[in-house]
Amino acid sequence: MPGLCPSPCPPRGGGRRPQARPRDMAAAALLRLCLRLLAAGCVLAVEAARRRDGMNVLFIVVDDLRPVLGCYGDTLVKSPNIDQLASQSVVFNDAYAQQAVCAPSRVSFLTGRRPDTTRLYDFYSYWRVHAGNYSTMPQYFKENGYMTMSVGKVFHPGVSSNYSDDYPYSWSIPPFHPSTEKYENDKTCRGKDGRLYANLVCPVDVTEMPGGTLPDIQTTEEAIRLLNVMKTKKQKFFLAVGYHKPHIPLRYPQEFLKLYPLENITLAPDPWVPKKLPSVAYNPWMDIRQRDDVKALNVSFPYGPLPDDFQRQIRQSYYAAVSYLDMQVGLLLNALDDVGLASSTMVVFTADHGWSLGEHGEWAKYSNFDVATRVPLMFYVPGMTASAASRRGRIFPYLDPFSHNLGLVPQGQSKKVVELVSLFSTLAELAGLQVPPVCPETSFHVALCTEGASIVQYFNSSEEKVEMEDGCDDTDRCHTEELVAFSQYPRPSDTPQWNSDKPKLKDIRIMGYSMRTIDYSRYYTEVVSENTFAFMLRSYLKTHLQRTHTEWSPLCETSCSSVL
Repeated sequence: MPGLCPSPCPPRGGGRRPQARPRDMAAAALLRLCLRLLAAGCVLAVEAARRRDGMNVLFIVVDDLRPVLGCYGDTLVKSPNIDQLASQSVVFNDAYAQQAVCAPSRVSFLTGRRPDTTRLYDFYSYWRVHAGNYSTMPQYFKENGYMTMSVGKVFHPGVSSNYSDDYPYSWSIPPFHPSTEKYENDKTCRGKDGRLYANLVCPVDVTEMPGGTLPDIQTTEEAIRLLNVMKTKKQKFFLAVGYHKPHIPLRYPQEFLKLYPLENITLAPDPWVPKKLPSVAYNPWMDIRQRDDVKALNVSFPYGPLPDDFQRQIRQSYYAAVSYLDMQVGLLLNALDDVGLASSTMVVFTADHGWSLGEHGEWAKYSNFDVATRVPLMFYVPGMTASAASRRGRIFPYLDPFSHNLGLVPQGQSKKVVELVSLFSTLAELAGLQVPPVCPETSFHVALCTEGASIVQYFNSSEEKVEMEDGCDDTDRCHTEELVAFSQYPRPSDTPQWNSDKPKLKDIRIMGYSMRTIDYSRYYTEVVSENTFAFMLRSYLKTHLQRTHTEWSPLCETSCSSVL
């Protein structure tokens, strides 16, 4: 029978054929095996691409979350649901935001352009008016047939997203914001004296909160509602869900404190301001100082350390807020399973930037330090990062942070240095859409392009360096031997002052740029002076004016004369 005959088989005519040499036989067998494996690999690649084509997207972005997660090696935190997602995902250990503050970072990765192109370094300009009419990632999916929806904090609300979260450009329906988020900075934290304060450390009884709930709980409920709506529709969807915690104030259900007894909380490993730290690198954490409980400590400006016991309370509450976040993510992913969409929806999990927890005497973000710019980043792609459901056919069963600490490991880990600005290209490729072109050097007039190349090529967990492809004429898209991540942060002065953390455009005099590589052998930070930054801004304005054929840019009506 064909396929069962010992080699070599006699010819059908019954005659004898020459005896093949053992070396030739082995070579022929090896060749046949290679051809079969190649064919099988092609079939699998095509099948994987077919499965990804038309997949839904669940994009989860968290505010101020540094990688204090079990899947990133943190042994204190309780994050079983995010760890479970990581166990089905490829996880990037070295992912960086382009600026460590909310609005610039979010506009950057949602447009696929760096802050120097969006011209947003603060909260007070809308890129479509003041820079260029750039397409966004959700807009691109919408234009390619997806139902795009925003729940919670995705774009930063306010001027930077035109007071509409960029609706209707980016979203098919009006974005949802929790009704209780307006109380975030109100006096809702009960002190030991029974009075209410606007504290930094703010564990609460949820039943006593306005509306009897919290914003992130409402965000989860609305996202789950939309998943139930979309399960009956045949249209593909892009659902972006933005969680607010662990952003300050650290307001979360008080029961999460039980997970982190204060006696188990240590100070940061390097809690003192380095003696040789350049003063321009330091941020004086003004938003922390404005909270009632911090005001009561009468801490000196700008370097004055917080008392050790209060530092531990901040770190305790940050961890508790992360576990509260983990619960919300677990409920959301469990609902994705419940509606039967977990096997047809890719999930992306990341944050807009990190947060300092006392390292170098720093708190909050507002700097180029790694703790402020490094973020978690993971991709779950059915048929690519995970091929089979977990036990009982469920991929994301809910895990209670109070009773589960499974120590799950990521499906694949990459130590490649990557940037959030690459998210646009990466998701387009994963969804089977045409990857937007690379932006030219000056792209203010280009609606659709990206400054971050897709990182799908690095989903393989192998850490071998990839050499430049022969004959590749696009250096931005080719594989390069070493990846670099860039972050930047503006300052109004070379010494800390009241607006050092969040300077407005008209007050920016200095821009610091940091470059990172995988082994930090080329970790480098450069501070650009006022004159150089003014020259960069003036060059932009000339380009903008020529493009718009106007006498003066809206950007400079009230904000640029002192800079220029």
